[in-house]
Amino acid sequence: MSYRLEGRLLEVCNCKVLCPCWIGEDPDHSTCDTIVAWRIDKGAIDGVDVGGHTLAAVSHLPGNILAGNWRAAFFIDDDASDAQMDALLKVYSGKAGGAIAELAKLIGEVVSIERAPIRFTVNEGRGELSIGDDYYAELEPYRGPSGNITTLTETIFSTVPGAPVFVGKAPVYRSHNDKLGIHLNLRDHNALQSTFVFEA
Repeated sequence: MSYRLEGRLLEVCNCKVLCPCWIGEDPDHSTCDTIVAWRIDKGAIDGVDVGGHTLAAVSHLPGNILAGNWRAAFFIDDDASDAQMDALLKVYSGKAGGAIAELAKLIGEVVSIERAPIRFTVNEGRGELSIGDDYYAELEPYRGPSGNITTLTETIFSTVPGAPVFVGKAPVYRSHNDKLGIHLNLRDHNALQSTFVFEA
């Protein structure tokens, strides 16, 4: 299998700003509850066009992010066909290799795989993510003196390996998943945005 995916990332978690996981430190509350969503703007997986689709992972990290053993629930937008869903899951489960496979190694258990309506928007640095009725976040970036978005690079961990991330906060972050024991309704916690190109 071969793939090339280009798109955007939205990520929130219950750590304070900035999440220490990205530099390999322990999460603020000993564990970390996060949502990571990858919007595929353009791409194909083994000849299957997956442009315009979104995959998201709602995850519980039991400790340091690099130690793995994450528990995750995967969501694919409900506009994806069966073939597109299967292709995306092969990549994000690590079966297709590349940088995503290294990230997938950190997941110890997938508790569910579901289709859901997913809203993913980024407009002038502000983002919005919703997955069904149980997950919602708003994201806004920090900016430097020049007005440019504050970026984080050369981190030991990344959900978009090789790409810088834009540091921000989530004015709203709600997440509810009984299987993962996640019940959050937070304000002004960690948020990150980025773009990515993955290929293998």
